[in-house]
Amino acid sequence: MHRVTGSGADRFTSQSAAHISGVAVAALIAELETWPKPGLVSHVDSGSHTDMTASTFRDSAAAIEPFLAELAEAGAAGAPMGRLRTIGIAAEHAMLSATRGVNTHRGAIFGLGLLCAAAGTAWTDASGLARRRPPGLLCELVRVHWGQSILGGPIPLHSHGANALRRHGAGGARAQAAAGFPHAREVGLPALHFGRVLAPGNEEAARVQAFFALLAATEDTNLLHRGGTAGLAYAQAAAADFLASGGIAQPDWQDEAERIHRAFIDRRLSPGGCADLLAITLFLDGLEEHP
Repeated sequence: MHRVTGSGADRFTSQSAAHISGVAVAALIAELETWPKPGLVSHVDSGSHTDMTASTFRDSAAAIEPFLAELAEAGAAGAPMGRLRTIGIAAEHAMLSATRGVNTHRGAIFGLGLLCAAAGTAWTDASGLARRRPPGLLCELVRVHWGQSILGGPIPLHSHGANALRRHGAGGARAQAAAGFPHAREVGLPALHFGRVLAPGNEEAARVQAFFALLAATEDTNLLHRGGTAGLAYAQAAAADFLASGGIAQPDWQDEAERIHRAFIDRRLSPGGCADLLAITLFLDGLEEHP
């Protein structure tokens, strides 16, 4: 059993890593089981996608879970970015094998993988924060430990994010990670908590509220890839209008969210970056609630 001992901190074991990766996979499944999420795959339908279903995402999540645990162990051991990249690439290969070549979770492997590594780092921190691992701490650890390496690292030639960076100057997932995931911290988490106030006991509704808040605020490179600047503007405006009308506090909020969902499908829009940010938001929330 792998162990890393921090000065005065909890002993980090393979069970610790499994706990962190388990919270990450639970966040991925909760994101999947959130509906309506305009244009995206869920347990209800496949949104704007013809090559993947909810089962594809479940298979993918199961395949990458061991690598998320490995990333947590690497973080606890103080691994540099190069080691994290190696594990991430192996996770991508496992994902593609499980999905027969479909990219379901590349962005999530990147974002959640970094945060799993940060959770491992925090677990062995002697500051006393290791036991709670509040969201701000994990995000700050990503920024401080790996931010420069993220921005200075290789850019994939054919990813949607890289294409959006070249064509539109959008920072995408790399910029979010290097800055410590500000949208998850400052938009996603407050909206999730507010959603719980608006709809007590309805976690799916709270997740929908958080998703629309992220969609209104995020320069999603998947939207830029599929719809250009006009598609991004349309998506952000639709989300902002939904929130301005009351969000999930509207009596017919689900019908209105579904109407937007169908409109995204008609335009083949899919805000995959916001799906990743929702999963990251849920992971941060899950670790804070269940350390």
